[in-house]
Amino acid sequence: MAGMSRTAPEDRGGNMSRDGRPDPATEAFLAHRNLLFTVAYEMLGSAADAEDVLQETWLRWVGVDLATVRDQRAYLVRITTRQALSRLRTLGRRKESYVGSWLPEPLLTAPDVAEDVELADSVSMAMLLVLETLTPTERAVFVLREVFDLGYDEIAEAVGKSPAAVRQIAHRARAHVAARRPRGAVSPAETRHALEAFQRAAETGDLQRLLDILAPDVVFLGDGGGIKQAILRPIVGVDKVARVLAAGLGRIAAAGPLQPAQVNGYPALILRLNGEIDTVIAVRIDDGLITGLYAVRNPEKLSHMEQETTLRR
Repeated sequence: MAGMSRTAPEDRGGNMSRDGRPDPATEAFLAHRNLLFTVAYEMLGSAADAEDVLQETWLRWVGVDLATVRDQRAYLVRITTRQALSRLRTLGRRKESYVGSWLPEPLLTAPDVAEDVELADSVSMAMLLVLETLTPTERAVFVLREVFDLGYDEIAEAVGKSPAAVRQIAHRARAHVAARRPRGAVSPAETRHALEAFQRAAETGDLQRLLDILAPDVVFLGDGGGIKQAILRPIVGVDKVARVLAAGLGRIAAAGPLQPAQVNGYPALILRLNGEIDTVIAVRIDDGLITGLYAVRNPEKLSHMEQETTLRR
């Protein structure tokens, strides 16, 4: 659009009309921005990449003739999905050279995310790791259908497939996720209880208390990104995980109390060193025990932990 700045509206205050209101394109984009960010984040597991996708979505949106757009929300979701799919394939190549385990970028989320059970489940660290096992197209279809309840025709336009193909992809993705997601619905209260037990064990150095809350097949993943020290490969099994954690309990206890926080819709713990966030610890719970333990230490992934991120469906 001639004369229009190409930076996203939230970066420059928006394009304003003569009466002081944002122009229609800016107004529509800002109205749906939190939804679009959530779509991109669920597809990518990276807030930084989701922000880049929103920038690319904006650049395409400002060139659209709004008179030809029947449903602005659907149109914006379609642009975002296409950009996220392209970014997801690039991200896949980046992960191949990533140092150690790759974990999703944690988000400090507002209490209303936890109140929307389906949204909280869809952005939980455990679910985002399950979504990592889908192909890019399967992930896009699953997210748009199961989380945002888009129709098959809308999804077909977004991913460049026929509605019939999208139905088949959705069925396959649903079965794949169902086989890998937590075995039962987990309430924030259950997660909080497990984390409180973990916190007491960590702060007191009580190894037995730790063993009591870890499942026999618990998996421990650490993400330092080659910048901070972290375990490079998943550690599986209660004995091995407990031994690794025991070695670090003293350092945790010396750093001071772990700080509870709402991360990706569920309770989590934050370890601070010298006032700076050092580690974000999230868990997966099955049948009351911790089956997944995720420690994000890569400082490049902690920038969204100082301020709440608004997510919307």
